[in-house]
Amino acid sequence: MDLATADPDTMLDVLDRRLVCALQVDGRGEPGRIAEVLGVSTRTVTRRLARMRQADVLRVVRLPDVEDAAVGALLLRVRVLRGTVDAIAQALADRPDVPFVDVMLGGHEVGAVMLSDAGARDRLLYGQLPATTAVTETTTHAVLHAFADAGQWQAGYLTEAEAAALARPAGPRPAAPPPPDGLDRALLARLGEDARQSHAALAAAVGAAESTVRRRLQRLDEAGLLRTHATVDPRLLGMAVDANLWLDVPPGRLAEVGTALARHPQVHGVFATSGPANLLATLFCADHGGLYRFLTDTLGPLGVARAETTITARAVKRAGVLLRRPGRP
Repeated sequence: MDLATADPDTMLDVLDRRLVCALQVDGRGEPGRIAEVLGVSTRTVTRRLARMRQADVLRVVRLPDVEDAAVGALLLRVRVLRGTVDAIAQALADRPDVPFVDVMLGGHEVGAVMLSDAGARDRLLYGQLPATTAVTETTTHAVLHAFADAGQWQAGYLTEAEAAALARPAGPRPAAPPPPDGLDRALLARLGEDARQSHAALAAAVGAAESTVRRRLQRLDEAGLLRTHATVDPRLLGMAVDANLWLDVPPGRLAEVGTALARHPQVHGVFATSGPANLLATLFCADHGGLYRFLTDTLGPLGVARAETTITARAVKRAGVLLRRPGRP
């Protein structure tokens, strides 16, 4: 059973959801430490995490640093002819420089995040997409500032004390950390596929001594390069609605509103952007009623001039992880 076919009512019980949250705090957290904080046995933690990973309902991958990722990131809204949305979404998801792809409700828009250099960006935006007859319009927003991203979101099944106990100590970053060399990049690439690989497995994969791998990971962690993302269908956490809010905020209040939204427990991303909307907030809600209450009770008092709400019908790729569909290998 995979992310697309899992039954939210039967796949993840409360303990499973708490384990997912533990990995949202620290994707490389040791089972013994998680067990101690959550008050269960190490064997239970190991068995449950293995079951979720083997069933492909949970993947933990490495994410870029939030500030580094924001520089040059593009948010794409690609409108397509009806009946072509799956093909366009899959074509974008197949690109390594596109870590997030969603099909929006209605079946004629694909949302994507692109992290690329200018050459690849221009080839996609000015060549490949316009040449595709299925694409009717593309709107591109540049990320100007990231208030929060998916790697910082937690689903809320832990107490504050539990989350604090599971978090790795946050020390000051080196003023001028050395740039990653070939070994560092190889380790980061492996962690981008599976951030829970052991030191021994990583050492074997990159052809280095385990002690060397441990030192390198410690240095990369201190430099803020080992952020992780626990990729799971939000429906399995009791959140059936994934919405994007494209907001028009007075420039003088942009930082205030962005910071306030980033603190909200339902919000998993907030970005200042170029374009007609200058702030994007992404959030999970239990249902459409919960989205309505967020709009009226949370967003309303912030003085937002205009809000366009779009709802994700299906996630295709999250944090670089392709999510399978029923009937597909």
